[in-house]
Amino acid sequence: MTDRTRQIIVTLSAVFMIVGTLFGTGVIGTRVEESSGGSLSATATLIAPAVPAFSIWSVIYLGLVAYVVWQWLPANATSPRLRSTGLLAAVSMVLNAAWLLVTQVGWLWVSVVVILALAVTLGELVRRLGRPETRSWVEAVVVDGTYGLYLGWVSVATAANITATLVDSGVDPQLGVAQWLAVAVLAVAAAIGVVLATRLGGRVAVGLAMVWGLCWIGVGRLSGEPASTVAGVAAFVAALVVAAAVAVVRTRGAGRPVASAVS
Repeated sequence: MTDRTRQIIVTLSAVFMIVGTLFGTGVIGTRVEESSGGSLSATATLIAPAVPAFSIWSVIYLGLVAYVVWQWLPANATSPRLRSTGLLAAVSMVLNAAWLLVTQVGWLWVSVVVILALAVTLGELVRRLGRPETRSWVEAVVVDGTYGLYLGWVSVATAANITATLVDSGVDPQLGVAQWLAVAVLAVAAAIGVVLATRLGGRVAVGLAMVWGLCWIGVGRLSGEPASTVAGVAAFVAALVVAAAVAVVRTRGAGRPVASAVS
């Protein structure tokens, strides 16, 4: 595939992503929190992040648009990192839009498949970004930062999506049982955060997005509905575990190039 073909595919994928976003934000269709019978709202399950958590999407979308522009710059057209990750970036944008579209029609189990595919795609993309290192601060922010946040947030969103789908399918135990199941899910999310920190070199953007999502789950449970002190505290503990894992891995890897250190 030529560099020009890759650039065009990424750009068209971004356009499709924007169309999907228009549906998900209610400009064309129904807002995500109101689609699928409200199963994906901030008060649907014990694993749902509070509403302010979703503001991270503004940063991610801004970064994705910047990435599209970045990959068109003549100096970056032949970048080995963009050649290695360009198609994965395009796939991630298509899957993003696909998730928004399938939730519009209430296909929650399909949305689980889509978000799992998105998480795997982003995981592989961020892994490839480690070879070679970033060349500048700008690239570290636009490329590594954007896709790091994207992966971290989707990792938390996947847990919330699966939980919402199970509840919508009738798996809805009493609060006493549900909150301990929520603790188990949050423990798995924390474990995933540790694995990502270990495998990806302690990328700050990935950890930051996971901590953000987990903390807002905690806020939602301690100050909103459905209320659960147990789940709320567990969410904050999970966030601390992820943050600690990133800090430990980065401390051990001290001395990496400055540009890569912000990724």
